[in-house]
Amino acid sequence: MPYKKISDLPENIINVLPQHAQEIYLATFNNAWKEYKDPHKRKTDKSREETAHKVAWAAVKKKYVKKGDSWQKQ
Repeated sequence: MPYKKISDLPENIINVLPQHAQEIYLATFNNAWKEYKDPHKRKTDKSREETAHKVAWAAVKKKYVKKGDSWQKQ
């Protein structure tokens, strides 16, 4: 399901990512949710939600890197 605001994101996202990374995650997840509605557009047999989470994490990792226990902007 798409997320309306950052506070709706899963706790594991809110608790580990900085604010800007959360914004990236939210926007990317919602976009991927729409884009991969049709199962034929997904490259794997993963669910729509799992695919959207993977796409969102990939977007975060383009701008942020995990150093120790925290995520920092590259």
